[in-house]
Amino acid sequence: MKKLLITMLSAAILFGASAGTMYASEKPDLKVAVNEVIGTPYKWGGTTTEGFDCSGFILHIFNQFKIELPRTSKDQSLFGTLVEQVDLIPGDLVFFNTDGKGVSHAGIYLGDDQFAHSSSSKGVIISKLSDTYYKQRYTGARRVIAEPINLTLVEPTQVQAEVPIK
Repeated sequence: MKKLLITMLSAAILFGASAGTMYASEKPDLKVAVNEVIGTPYKWGGTTTEGFDCSGFILHIFNQFKIELPRTSKDQSLFGTLVEQVDLIPGDLVFFNTDGKGVSHAGIYLGDDQFAHSSSSKGVIISKLSDTYYKQRYTGARRVIAEPINLTLVEPTQVQAEVPIK
């Protein structure tokens, strides 16, 4: 009986510990994660698939990669490492001044001049950084991942030291 109890306890610990582990075959892909929420409506303060504001959309996507970020676009614009626009890689956060009062909008760079964001008028969409509206309002970018990638973000163990991991 004692041996059975120890075996059961060991199995519970083993399966409980691995329940939150993400294996390579389960690693989310940035493009897939974004495509799953394209068209989600805009909702001020929204952080769920019921509706997102711009920073809530970013939180939703990066939560899938076990990367915690500040709640607001203004605070997100101070997090991670500053990146020049010419050095953007997929997964970098891009920021805009849409209200004349500093950073007020944010998105996730996808590569090829495109970024995903939650537009207050159209919900989650993909736009171009070179669109006149965004080009004129661009304020900068931040990298919250450790190294250049294509469309698949890094494993949580590769995240920069300054990024808390869930």
